Amino acid sequence: MKIDSVDFFYLAMPVVTTAGDGSQDALVVRVQAGGHVGWGECEAAPLPSIAAFVCPMSHGACRPVSASVLGETLDGPEDIQRIAAVLAFNSMDLLQAAHTWSGIEMALWDLLGHVRGEPAWKLLGYKKAYPKTPYASVLFGTTPDQTLARAKEIRAKGFRAAKFGWAPYGDSLEGDIAQVEAARQGLGPDGILLIDAGQIFAEDVEAAAQRIASLAANKATWLEEPFGGHAYEAYGQLAKRSGSVKLAGGEAAHNRHMAQHLIDYGHVGFVQIDCGRIGGLWPAKQVADYAVKKGVTYVNHTFTSNLALSASLQPYAGLSDSRICEYPTALSSLATELTTSRIAPNANGEIEVPDAPGLGVTINPAALKTYAVDVEIKVKSRTIFAPPKI
Repeated sequence: MKIDSVDFFYLAMPVVTTAGDGSQDALVVRVQAGGHVGWGECEAAPLPSIAAFVCPMSHGACRPVSASVLGETLDGPEDIQRIAAVLAFNSMDLLQAAHTWSGIEMALWDLLGHVRGEPAWKLLGYKKAYPKTPYASVLFGTTPDQTLARAKEIRAKGFRAAKFGWAPYGDSLEGDIAQVEAARQGLGPDGILLIDAGQIFAEDVEAAAQRIASLAANKATWLEEPFGGHAYEAYGQLAKRSGSVKLAGGEAAHNRHMAQHLIDYGHVGFVQIDCGRIGGLWPAKQVADYAVKKGVTYVNHTFTSNLALSASLQPYAGLSDSRICEYPTALSSLATELTTSRIAPNANGEIEVPDAPGLGVTINPAALKTYAVDVEIKVKSRTIFAPPKI
């Protein structure tokens, strides 16, 4: 079958703030081929990602994503990998291409799964999917008391693990210590505590190292993204000093090589991959395989809808030793309403990877209308993008 169309739905909340909440807007992708439909979601600024698909060619190495996708054959996983390779060559100077392709690639696995009646994780080569232990992923409160209340609420809901991240972490050493202590107190002594610095220390190894003692004292499992995603040397230096607190990172990787560099040179203990950024499910699966060889734990990264959550689970569904799973609990109504199906903890408090065809979730058409952003892109008075029909 041939890829007939790729449509982008730009969605957003009525008001988008500077809070580190990635669920405030979304770029949902619909792919149609051979009478079948697949859905995906890009994890990047929607408008530049749309532009990367429709923009005029700048030169031979800067072609729009559409030039490598539309009309291509899609009969099996090998076709998805082939298209990815063609795109990487044709659009090597179009830096947003990886983000745009991520959502499309995700949708291709979803579509192919429906055609074959199999979940995406089986198409990726796994024979069995293992349940994951979800960690409630939330932002720090503006005060330690707010963080304490959030931690207590998370534990009351049955979560055994939680991650607190972003501002105000990094404002002051004393404040950071108080925030971490509050999170630990709220989770209780046996809860799995994870901390996300949100790249606040840039490449300042000494500033990050000052936090290690309090993290260790409060039995934090990891310190996530203390530095910029590409600061491999800084990661490596801090890893030598972090002791029991492992470093985590990888969500900034927009190809598998970047993630592998973080493992090899940054010496992270946990590699976190976002399928909506790295190029989709296949490169994420490659990183998962690489992590296993290196003794590193693979973790999904996601902070948006259940569509993105399901996609993030597929590349490591069959890894029995990589069992922890990011599970956003403070999503916007947009992200919550985007799908009619929900991935929720079972009676054991675990997340089961969907066993239905493709990504195993169903898009809610009403949400595509409710949160639609009216946008049009024109070049030389010609419309090259307009909102698609639902």
